[in-house]
Amino acid sequence: MLISAARWLLQSNIPLSPPFSVCSPVTPDGVFLTSASKDGQPQLRNGVTGDWIGTFQGHKGAVWACVLNDSAFVAATASADFTARVWNAVTGDEVHQFPHKHIVRTVAFERGLTATKLVTAGPEKLIRVFDLSRPDAPPVELPKTPDSVRCLAWSPDNTALLVAYLDRPGVDICDLRSGQIVETLDSQGPVTSIEVTEGGQYLVTADGTAVCVRDAASLEVRKEHKVEGYTVESASYCPERKKLVAGGSDMWVHLYDYDSGKELECGRGHHGPVHCIRFAPGGGTYASGSEDGTIRIWQTDFTAQAEGMALEGTQAAPAAENGAA
Repeated sequence: MLISAARWLLQSNIPLSPPFSVCSPVTPDGVFLTSASKDGQPQLRNGVTGDWIGTFQGHKGAVWACVLNDSAFVAATASADFTARVWNAVTGDEVHQFPHKHIVRTVAFERGLTATKLVTAGPEKLIRVFDLSRPDAPPVELPKTPDSVRCLAWSPDNTALLVAYLDRPGVDICDLRSGQIVETLDSQGPVTSIEVTEGGQYLVTADGTAVCVRDAASLEVRKEHKVEGYTVESASYCPERKKLVAGGSDMWVHLYDYDSGKELECGRGHHGPVHCIRFAPGGGTYASGSEDGTIRIWQTDFTAQAEGMALEGTQAAPAAENGAA
């Protein structure tokens, strides 16, 4: 089973073992796609073609998350082998290994090209912040969380963490300077996806029944889109194109007009629930990861019959009607 992460930055994890997509800024070397999987073999791919570049080898258990920093020179993984690991994304070599006392479910780099902080969390109910400029120093441990951490993200200014839980509604805003929860954002159910959009302007969450878009600075709700006919597990917003994408229990990917909420397209191709979905920079394409063990790259302006490019194993296998960029 793959857990994808596109080099367009996502910072979100799912508690099962889905293909998990993550997106980061465009770099001089292009766009990349990382994938984590139950076989413990996280991989790096070309984000446009899906071509395999390399594998990060060393984990002894399922890898729940794999992310790149904003420069894409460094990768980090979170694993069921009770470790988080940091990798040289150019050579594939392991740089640091951080032991934990339980499964590590989520990992996220501080925002920015010169960032040095890495945060980890999971069922241990502890959030740890590591300083990669001092990897031998003990991490900063924040006060114990009220539930197992499902996913988290850094605030745009790196002063706070946005934290969602496995069985608890809402998103807690944890101030890193005080270590205290300073605000809780309401949701109807447990939040399964957190995205801070490129540029840090918007915060996007999904809670099963709705997609909520907030101003990332004020945290005021700008749009709440109720979904019908399926349970939404992940969503992404592209401000440049004024479009939302969402995926979940019905195995389809849904493209919506942001202002009206009208569904513009519905993409078929996955054969299992869609656990993660994210726009690429600029919104021309987006990636989806499913329980079926594939990652698919879609064009934003695809036809209703398009099935995307399926990435499975180490092969990029075009579907019958290719919707990839």
